Amino acid sequence: MAGILCVIEQRDGVVRRASLQALSQAARLSAPAGAPVVALLVGHGVSELAAELGAFGAARVLVADEPRFARYSPEAFAVAAQAAVAEVQPRAVLMSATTLGRDLAGRLAARLGVGCLADVVKVWLDGDAVVAVRPVYSGKALATVDGGASSPVVVTLRPNVFAAEPMAAAGAVETLAVPEVPIRAVVRDVVARESGELDVAEADLIVSGGRGMKAPENLALVRELAHALGAAVGASRAVVDAGWIDHAHQVGQTGKVVSPTLYVACGISGAIQHLAGMSSSKIIVAINKDREAPIFKAADYGIVGDALQVLPALTAEVRRLKAEG
Repeated sequence: MAGILCVIEQRDGVVRRASLQALSQAARLSAPAGAPVVALLVGHGVSELAAELGAFGAARVLVADEPRFARYSPEAFAVAAQAAVAEVQPRAVLMSATTLGRDLAGRLAARLGVGCLADVVKVWLDGDAVVAVRPVYSGKALATVDGGASSPVVVTLRPNVFAAEPMAAAGAVETLAVPEVPIRAVVRDVVARESGELDVAEADLIVSGGRGMKAPENLALVRELAHALGAAVGASRAVVDAGWIDHAHQVGQTGKVVSPTLYVACGISGAIQHLAGMSSSKIIVAINKDREAPIFKAADYGIVGDALQVLPALTAEVRRLKAEG
């Protein structure tokens, strides 16, 4: 059987954790059939990162390391991915469902004329077919889908759903020749806010605040618990729209979809839009003074109480336990 190609995303010279999760899943899919896993690494000054990919299951690492790939360009990266597909002839192309991955996956599938299975939470091989499970209807149901007869099938994996597992392996590193193509839009510079906080899209622990926090200054209580846990700070759409916190923290259908090990919802009622972004979290803890709030239906643990009173006590307890441990 043909192998699997995994597109790797790196940022500022660091391979994104979500890509290592996708690469590990590609290795798990390929293991029973003994098919090779090939990683594609695109960027500038990224060749040294290739060795890390072999340790996560890549039998081969194709590297496109050129100045034109210094910043993400949909056209240039799609051509690089297409060149890798032509080289490998894979059965499936996997990548993480990050902002970059979602953008690139659709473009690559269109160029290849093949199917695209997006934001999947489970994937397996059934003979020659690639089958996956993905949330639908704002996360209220799960649909089983397959890529049909198209080959390769492009698949994006929801971050933090699949485990990244180091393996005792070393992939052979090869240079990938990518044709020159005209680029209609070029990113000259990126101006990013230095927040110093974790990105909710990749965080394993998230503490989120909602309208129940009552005022923007009270979000400091959310941040204090997040810092005590080593977690990222999230937010509902209501507080983002109110200008209490930057949109980069928004969790939900119009924000970021997350799947952490622990999600703590503070003063969040649990609107469908928000649940669509975090319902796949492994453990959900809800703090809300309204015992009828929809968030409690999704929660594994619930605290009926005012988040302004519960959070300081919870933060103090977390700090105490860490000091003792």
